[in-house]
Amino acid sequence: MSVKVQVVFYSMYGHIYRMAEAVAEGAREVEGAEVALFQVPELVPEEALERSGAKAARAAFAQVPIIQPAQLAEADAIVFGAPTRFGNMCAQMRNFLDQTGGLWAKGALIGKVGSVFTATATQHGGQETTLTSFHTTLLHHGMIIVGTPYSEARQTIMSEISGGSPYGATTITGGDGKRQPSENELAIARFQGRHVAAIARRLVTGT
Repeated sequence: MSVKVQVVFYSMYGHIYRMAEAVAEGAREVEGAEVALFQVPELVPEEALERSGAKAARAAFAQVPIIQPAQLAEADAIVFGAPTRFGNMCAQMRNFLDQTGGLWAKGALIGKVGSVFTATATQHGGQETTLTSFHTTLLHHGMIIVGTPYSEARQTIMSEISGGSPYGATTITGGDGKRQPSENELAIARFQGRHVAAIARRLVTGT
Protein backbone atom coordinates (compact mmCIF):
# COMPACT_ATOMS: atom_id res chain seq x y z
CA MET A 1 0.00 0.00 0.00
CA SER A 2 1.42 3.37 -1.02
CA VAL A 3 1.56 6.52 1.08
CA LYS A 4 1.08 9.81 -0.71
CA VAL A 5 3.29 12.67 0.47
CA GLN A 6 3.03 16.19 -0.90
CA VAL A 7 5.75 18.81 -0.43
CA VAL A 8 4.04 22.15 -0.98
CA PHE A 9 6.21 25.27 -0.99
CA TYR A 10 6.68 28.89 -1.93
CA SER A 11 10.16 30.08 -2.82
CA MET A 12 11.19 33.49 -4.11
CA TYR A 13 14.95 33.04 -4.60
CA GLY A 14 15.31 29.25 -4.46
CA HIS A 15 16.33 28.61 -0.85
CA ILE A 16 13.02 27.03 0.14
CA TYR A 17 12.93 25.13 -3.16
CA ARG A 18 16.27 23.52 -2.33
CA MET A 19 14.98 22.61 1.12
CA ALA A 20 11.80 21.20 -0.45
CA GLU A 21 13.88 18.99 -2.70
CA ALA A 22 15.74 17.68 0.35
CA VAL A 23 12.49 16.98 2.19
CA ALA A 24 11.24 15.09 -0.86
CA GLU A 25 14.50 13.13 -1.08
CA GLY A 26 14.12 11.99 2.50
CA ALA A 27 10.46 11.05 2.07
CA ARG A 28 11.27 8.93 -0.98
CA GLU A 29 13.55 6.76 1.16
CA VAL A 30 10.51 5.38 2.97
CA GLU A 31 9.14 2.23 1.37
CA GLY A 32 5.83 2.80 -0.38
CA ALA A 33 6.06 6.60 -0.31
CA GLU A 34 4.83 8.39 -3.42
CA VAL A 35 6.19 11.93 -3.21
CA ALA A 36 4.99 14.91 -5.24
CA LEU A 37 6.50 18.40 -5.24
CA PHE A 38 4.20 21.41 -5.72
CA GLN A 39 4.46 25.19 -5.44
CA VAL A 40 1.75 27.69 -4.56
CA PRO A 41 0.86 30.57 -6.90
CA GLU A 42 2.92 33.75 -7.04
CA LEU A 43 1.27 37.04 -6.04
CA VAL A 44 4.08 39.50 -6.80
CA PRO A 45 3.75 41.29 -10.18
CA GLU A 46 6.18 40.03 -12.81
CA GLU A 47 7.81 43.45 -13.18
CA ALA A 48 8.62 43.52 -9.47
CA LEU A 49 10.04 39.99 -9.61
CA GLU A 50 12.25 41.01 -12.50
CA ARG A 51 13.53 44.14 -10.73
CA SER A 52 14.43 42.16 -7.61
CA GLY A 53 16.15 39.35 -9.45
CA ALA A 54 13.56 36.84 -8.24
CA LYS A 55 12.28 36.12 -11.73
CA ALA A 56 15.64 34.75 -12.82
CA ALA A 57 16.02 32.75 -9.60
CA ARG A 58 12.55 31.25 -9.93
CA ALA A 59 13.33 29.96 -13.42
CA ALA A 60 15.22 27.09 -11.77
CA PHE A 61 11.98 25.58 -10.47
CA ALA A 62 9.48 26.89 -13.02
CA GLN A 63 8.73 23.29 -13.99
CA VAL A 64 7.30 22.47 -10.56
CA PRO A 65 3.50 22.37 -10.93
CA ILE A 66 1.20 24.87 -9.22
CA ILE A 67 -1.08 23.16 -6.73
CA GLN A 68 -4.79 23.81 -6.34
CA PRO A 69 -6.26 23.72 -2.81
CA ALA A 70 -8.50 20.72 -3.59
CA GLN A 71 -5.42 18.61 -4.36
CA LEU A 72 -4.37 18.64 -0.70
CA ALA A 73 -7.14 16.13 0.04
CA GLU A 74 -5.34 13.56 -2.12
CA ALA A 75 -2.35 13.33 0.24
CA ASP A 76 -1.76 11.26 3.36
CA ALA A 77 0.91 13.72 4.51
CA ILE A 78 1.71 17.31 3.53
CA VAL A 79 4.97 19.10 4.27
CA PHE A 80 4.66 22.85 3.74
CA GLY A 81 7.63 25.14 3.15
CA ALA A 82 7.56 28.92 3.16
CA PRO A 83 10.00 31.74 3.92
CA THR A 84 9.46 34.03 6.85
CA ARG A 85 8.02 37.51 6.49
CA PHE A 86 8.27 39.48 9.75
CA GLY A 87 8.08 36.34 11.87
CA ASN A 88 5.21 34.75 10.00
CA MET A 89 4.62 32.83 6.78
CA CYS A 90 4.84 34.72 3.50
CA ALA A 91 1.69 36.15 1.88
CA GLN A 92 1.76 33.67 -0.98
CA MET A 93 1.39 30.71 1.36
CA ARG A 94 -1.13 32.49 3.57
CA ASN A 95 -3.23 33.33 0.52
CA PHE A 96 -3.15 29.71 -0.60
CA LEU A 97 -4.17 28.40 2.82
CA ASP A 98 -6.95 30.97 3.04
CA GLN A 99 -8.51 29.22 0.03
CA THR A 100 -8.84 25.90 1.87
CA GLY A 101 -12.11 26.77 3.60
CA GLY A 102 -13.97 24.24 1.46
CA LEU A 103 -11.63 21.49 2.62
CA TRP A 104 -12.11 22.60 6.23
CA ALA A 105 -15.90 22.52 5.86
CA LYS A 106 -15.74 18.91 4.67
CA GLY A 107 -13.08 17.86 7.19
CA ALA A 108 -11.01 16.74 4.23
CA LEU A 109 -7.64 17.12 5.97
CA ILE A 110 -8.58 15.64 9.35
CA GLY A 111 -6.14 12.92 10.37
CA LYS A 112 -3.56 13.73 7.71
CA VAL A 113 0.03 14.37 8.76
CA GLY A 114 1.18 17.99 8.50
CA SER A 115 4.68 19.41 8.85
CA VAL A 116 6.45 22.70 8.09
CA PHE A 117 9.91 24.07 7.20
CA THR A 118 11.07 27.65 6.69
CA ALA A 119 13.89 30.12 5.99
CA THR A 120 14.96 33.46 7.43
CA ALA A 121 17.66 35.97 6.58
CA THR A 122 19.18 35.87 10.08
CA GLN A 123 19.61 33.36 12.90
CA HIS A 124 16.92 35.04 14.99
CA GLY A 125 14.63 36.23 12.22
CA GLY A 126 11.46 34.43 13.29
CA GLN A 127 12.03 30.82 12.28
CA GLU A 128 10.24 29.29 15.25
CA THR A 129 7.37 31.79 15.29
CA THR A 130 6.77 31.08 11.62
CA LEU A 131 6.71 27.32 12.18
CA THR A 132 4.52 27.37 15.27
CA SER A 133 2.07 29.93 13.87
CA PHE A 134 1.78 27.77 10.75
CA HIS A 135 0.86 24.86 13.02
CA THR A 136 -2.24 26.77 14.14
CA THR A 137 -3.72 26.53 10.65
CA LEU A 138 -2.91 22.82 10.45
CA LEU A 139 -4.61 22.23 13.80
CA HIS A 140 -7.74 24.00 12.59
CA HIS A 141 -7.77 21.49 9.74
CA GLY A 142 -7.46 18.61 12.21
CA MET A 143 -4.04 17.56 10.94
CA ILE A 144 -1.52 15.58 12.98
CA ILE A 145 1.53 17.81 13.41
CA VAL A 146 4.96 16.26 13.06
CA GLY A 147 8.20 18.15 13.68
CA THR A 148 11.85 17.15 13.83
CA PRO A 149 12.56 15.49 17.20
CA TYR A 150 15.94 15.68 18.87
CA SER A 151 16.76 12.21 17.59
CA GLU A 152 17.94 14.36 14.66
CA ALA A 153 21.04 15.49 16.54
CA ARG A 154 22.25 17.77 13.74
CA GLN A 155 19.96 20.52 15.06
CA THR A 156 22.04 20.71 18.24
CA ILE A 157 25.45 21.33 16.68
CA MET A 158 27.54 24.25 17.93
CA SER A 159 30.45 23.98 15.50
CA GLU A 160 28.79 26.06 12.77
CA ILE A 161 25.91 28.41 12.14
CA SER A 162 22.93 26.30 11.14
CA GLY A 163 19.17 26.29 11.06
CA GLY A 164 17.09 23.46 12.46
CA SER A 165 14.56 23.20 15.28
CA PRO A 166 12.21 20.63 16.83
CA TYR A 167 9.36 22.43 15.04
CA GLY A 168 10.80 21.81 11.57
CA ALA A 169 13.82 22.19 9.32
CA THR A 170 15.08 25.70 8.64
CA THR A 171 17.78 27.50 6.70
CA ILE A 172 19.43 30.91 6.98
CA THR A 173 19.80 32.89 3.76
CA GLY A 174 21.83 35.90 4.88
CA GLY A 175 20.71 39.48 4.44
CA ASP A 176 21.70 39.51 0.78
CA GLY A 177 20.30 36.06 0.07
CA LYS A 178 23.66 34.69 -1.06
CA ARG A 179 23.91 31.96 1.55
CA GLN A 180 22.49 28.67 0.28
CA PRO A 181 21.23 25.85 2.54
CA SER A 182 24.18 24.13 4.19
CA GLU A 183 24.67 20.37 4.12
CA ASN A 184 23.67 20.24 7.78
CA GLU A 185 20.42 22.08 7.07
CA LEU A 186 19.68 19.87 4.05
CA ALA A 187 20.34 16.76 6.14
CA ILE A 188 17.78 17.95 8.71
CA ALA A 189 15.30 18.56 5.90
CA ARG A 190 15.89 15.04 4.57
CA PHE A 191 15.34 13.69 8.08
CA GLN A 192 12.07 15.60 8.29
CA GLY A 193 10.88 14.12 5.00
CA ARG A 194 11.74 10.57 6.12
CA HIS A 195 10.18 11.10 9.55
CA VAL A 196 6.92 12.46 8.13
CA ALA A 197 6.64 9.72 5.50
CA ALA A 198 7.39 6.98 8.04
CA ILE A 199 4.72 8.23 10.45
CA ALA A 200 2.20 8.58 7.63
CA ARG A 201 3.01 5.03 6.52
CA ARG A 202 2.31 3.70 10.00
CA LEU A 203 -1.00 5.55 10.14
CA VAL A 204 -2.09 4.36 6.69
CA THR A 205 -0.80 0.79 6.70
CA GLY A 206 -0.44 0.00 10.39
CA THR A 207 3.21 -1.00 9.86
